[in-house]
Amino acid sequence: MNIYTKKQKWKLLLLVGAAIIGILTFVITNNLAKKLSIEERKKVELWALGMRQLSALNNGGGDETFILEVIINNETVPVILTDKDGIILSSRNLDSNKENEKEYLSKQLEKMKKDNEPIEITLLDGNRNFIYYKESILLTQLYYFPFIQFAVISLFLFVSYIAFSVSRKAEQNQVWVGMSKETAHQLGTPTSSLMASLELLKLNNVDEKVVTEFEKDVNRLEKITERFSKIGAAPKLEKQDVIDALLNTINYIKARSSEKIKFNVNFSENDKIIVPFNSSLFEWVVENLLKNAIDSMEGSGSISINIDDRIQFLFIDIVDEGKGLLKSKYKTIFQPGYTTKRRGWGLGLSLSKRIIEMYHDGKIFVNHSELDKGTNMRIVLKK
Repeated sequence: MNIYTKKQKWKLLLLVGAAIIGILTFVITNNLAKKLSIEERKKVELWALGMRQLSALNNGGGDETFILEVIINNETVPVILTDKDGIILSSRNLDSNKENEKEYLSKQLEKMKKDNEPIEITLLDGNRNFIYYKESILLTQLYYFPFIQFAVISLFLFVSYIAFSVSRKAEQNQVWVGMSKETAHQLGTPTSSLMASLELLKLNNVDEKVVTEFEKDVNRLEKITERFSKIGAAPKLEKQDVIDALLNTINYIKARSSEKIKFNVNFSENDKIIVPFNSSLFEWVVENLLKNAIDSMEGSGSISINIDDRIQFLFIDIVDEGKGLLKSKYKTIFQPGYTTKRRGWGLGLSLSKRIIEMYHDGKIFVNHSELDKGTNMRIVLKK
């Protein structure tokens, strides 16, 4: 299990944990709200019962004073008292600024009729009154509390994730710069010594073929050192022929690959497409993509290099016949540390993405892939 897979599992576990906490909070709060709703209903029914008993004690018939007294004792539940004809007799715990407005009271009464069944009060004289009510402000707040809590937690997680991502990217940039400079420094000393040794071999008339091969290796080391030295800081972009850079890299990889690997170059070698880029770093990207394609095909198959030259952009597609990728892995493969190989640090595609997108203001992505059929990797450069 590589470091990226572990990180993904931890993220998933944290997300599941947060979801469980949110669900439990919602369930518990919802249960409390239901219990409180039942208690409020019982409270209103108790008022009605008290009013019936108070009315029975009054031989002169129903006295509205008792009913109003019960309503006044209610300080939380919004209620409206009406007679049998629906005429509003009194109200309690509604908007104090509007409680004298008939239109407002009528609208509140209609809402209460929809929310809860009224409680009927039969007075001693046979007249009937009705108490309509709705949930108290406290109960309403309790209903919405889980959603507000979820929104606050989500906002907190989002802000934390953004802050963490920015901090992580800044840290990664420092690591890239430090690693690149140190690697360039470490390679620089032996490379200089090898260049001096190469000159001595030339002076001592050593076999020309040996010197030539030795010189190629020294030049290669020098090029690698140059690449690492440029990763640490934004390189200078020059308007050059991208065809030459592509052909140089293809020929280099082709000479070091099995004969079972076929390279299909679907553009003319005589074409010239001028694009601002850094040849050393761009060739490194193409080299990484070609090597990955060869690994994916396990040393046997065909690689096609296609170019689509447009007015503002240049599209470069490298298509292999390898194992292919799941769609869920299209972005994952560019994460530092992600690799399917037993050996390797999983930095090749991550470096490539950094070079193309940060230094060349372009794009590199999986354009298309199918399992057991192959992958199309695309580079987009601005012209």
